[in-house]
Amino acid sequence: MEEREGELRWDGLCSRDAATRAAALDTIGQAVLRRSETIAPVAAVPPARAADGLLVPAARDGLSEVLARLLMLSKRCPFPDVREKSETILSEVQELGIRIPRPLGHGPSRFIPEKETIQVGSEDAMMHTLFADSFAALGRLDNVTLVMVFHPQYLESFLKTQHYLLQMDGPLPLHYRHYIGIMAAARHQCSYLVNLHVNDFLHVGGDPKWLNGLENAPQKLQNLGELNKMLAHRPWLITKEHIEQLLKTEENSWSLAELIHAVVLLTHYHSLASFTFGCGISPEIDCEGGHTFRPPSVSNYCICDITNGYHGVEEIQASPTAAIPVSTCLNKSVCEVEALMEKMKQLQECRDEEEASQEEMATRFEREKRESMFVCSSEDEESAPTRDVSRHFEDTSYGYKDFSRHGMHVPTFRAQDYSWEDHGYSLVNRLYPDVGQLLDEKFHIAYNLTYNTMAMHKDVDTSMLRRAIWNYIHCMFGIRYDDYDYGEINQLLDRSFKVYIKTVVCTPEKTTKRMYDSFWRQFEHSEKVHVNLLLVEARMQAELLYALRAITRYMT
Repeated sequence: MEEREGELRWDGLCSRDAATRAAALDTIGQAVLRRSETIAPVAAVPPARAADGLLVPAARDGLSEVLARLLMLSKRCPFPDVREKSETILSEVQELGIRIPRPLGHGPSRFIPEKETIQVGSEDAMMHTLFADSFAALGRLDNVTLVMVFHPQYLESFLKTQHYLLQMDGPLPLHYRHYIGIMAAARHQCSYLVNLHVNDFLHVGGDPKWLNGLENAPQKLQNLGELNKMLAHRPWLITKEHIEQLLKTEENSWSLAELIHAVVLLTHYHSLASFTFGCGISPEIDCEGGHTFRPPSVSNYCICDITNGYHGVEEIQASPTAAIPVSTCLNKSVCEVEALMEKMKQLQECRDEEEASQEEMATRFEREKRESMFVCSSEDEESAPTRDVSRHFEDTSYGYKDFSRHGMHVPTFRAQDYSWEDHGYSLVNRLYPDVGQLLDEKFHIAYNLTYNTMAMHKDVDTSMLRRAIWNYIHCMFGIRYDDYDYGEINQLLDRSFKVYIKTVVCTPEKTTKRMYDSFWRQFEHSEKVHVNLLLVEARMQAELLYALRAITRYMT
């Protein structure tokens, strides 16, 4: 855990062994205080005057980045000893007269009040194990994890899969994996994920020059740009010719195993960008937009909060229900829940009584697919500001919106002809062992996850509703299940919910808090996060099906 070339080593903090963590913390603390003393004012400023803004900035020697990381550890590390010692080091630095950072925002999500999320340090034994596993693997407990933990069974599967894709033995070198993650996240301008993987890319020895733009990366990665673009926005356009181009490009060619690894990474991060925007994930405390060195104003609220998208009271007042009396709101929302449950009951009775013909089922699918193209938001509200990450990919004008505007036709992909269970699963498992199994488990957990509740109601069978959400997403991608009656979708998913689904899945960067607030108003935040898990996995599977079908066609 020595200090090398001015860099601090943080690895020891991830250890399960308390003595190893204590030794690492001592080394870090001494190194930070040595650096701090070189820039501290001659006479240290008394801590009582810290709020007066009389402390010197910590910008020199990379100290500000180190202090931001210590702030993150003091709030987000699952090990209490690390949290406490990090806080102590920050206090000692402040006593030397150096300004220390403070967090911006309120919790891991801009959409979910912090008091309704799991607080680090108050989690139960099962969640603590998940947090410790995540921290040991990534060196952080990120905000995605802190929101996903509403559903621990899913989170465990997600973390296991992501760890395997990024860190375990596989066809691609580690720095390629993180760079592909950056390319995928950047397609949706997801600066949250780009920031995380830029740090990880550098940590595993990636060349900083590649971060200046895709044209600075090896030609092999540049060649992946076209597939990345189509997978993210129009996967139905992928053909075996696109696959052949990647596999046959002589010295820059991809092997089949490498390509499967890359495709799974691309689809994973396109979908994770959907979750990030769909749940309003806040910037990490130690990343840009997650902290500030500016002193708080008298009211603990300052202009830097506004510029980072945290509007405090104003944000609450801007919510769609703010002007309506609470009782009216609650009554309307309760009625919506009751109405939805009644529709589910009626549809079940209709199913039992009669079944539509195959021709009628096909007509209903085509109608729903056509209508889904015209579901769009009338929002003029700005979504969360994001840093420009366009340099990480080409053709920034290419997107889902352009496609639908031209009224082009999405071809129908019959799930009976090529499905994950019968075709995709075995192809992935053959070329990238164990990953097919991990993905299959994750898809099944998301699809079957239920607590048999709907808002305040218990003992409810939600399978019909979950299937409608999943099949609506696949319908937007042109994927049809012959045995499903698509007429159910219009009965179960109202317009505001469809707008939210379409935005999160197709143009996640346009998702707003107003959209999140406007659907299922009486449901718990955990239920809305559950919806996002369905969106993530249905989207990922849809993209994978198109890519894997093209690879299968190339192979045959």
